[in-house]
Amino acid sequence: MCRLLAYLGVPIGLDRLLYEPEHSLIVQSYQPREMTAGLLNADGFGVGWYHPIRKADPYTYKSLLPIWNDINLPHLSRYVESGCVLANVRSATPGLAIDLSNCQPFQQGNILAIHNGYIENFRQTLYRPLRDSLSDLSYQFIQGTTDSEHIMALILEQCRKMPDLSLSDAVQQAIAQLIQLGQTYGAEFSANLVLSDGQQLVATRFASREPAPSLYWLQQDDRLPNATVIASEPLFAGNWRPVAERTLLIVTHDFHLHTTSL
Repeated sequence: MCRLLAYLGVPIGLDRLLYEPEHSLIVQSYQPREMTAGLLNADGFGVGWYHPIRKADPYTYKSLLPIWNDINLPHLSRYVESGCVLANVRSATPGLAIDLSNCQPFQQGNILAIHNGYIENFRQTLYRPLRDSLSDLSYQFIQGTTDSEHIMALILEQCRKMPDLSLSDAVQQAIAQLIQLGQTYGAEFSANLVLSDGQQLVATRFASREPAPSLYWLQQDDRLPNATVIASEPLFAGNWRPVAERTLLIVTHDFHLHTTSL
């Protein structure tokens, strides 16, 4: 299981998200409190962010090092500011390579995506069915070997099929397709996802077999005012609220929050 973090709000320095909180993503990489599988998240990490002023595709910084050992990130995080950030620390599924192409966030155009979860026996169950369901463009998007990236490709496929489809509807349809494939091929899966286009956060907490991995949200806190944060574990003491299981959560740029059952 990985740990993930997403922020949408007024532009702030990355260091305020990654380093300042008592239970920051850095701490969660070596001392997680609520992981249901694995002990550490030491198999690489990634941070993605959007420019606070200029319209541009998001930027990503990834490394194969444990996040606590990367000597460049502390300096980078002091100078980068953004109003939309997605970050992930990885605990690799046994048998999957420690490779930059397998590090999140995944990025396509203006979309960033992170995933905490798994597809059971992925290579033996849904690997081929998922690939067979993709168009050439979505298929070519996949650079690595993880179930996470294949789920992202499935979501992008919905967007390509129906260009006017909202990001949240694309995520919802991809989850419905995963449910159907999982039932057909006897594969359990969990999909705590967060996606963004820089203007919104679309998140899910879902597992075909309970309990789903932990996921929380926080809004308009004194420590991070005018912002919404979504995280696998609370970063600090505050009014963190668990996302209900089998729920899709949408946060807009003006801090409206909507939930839909999956």
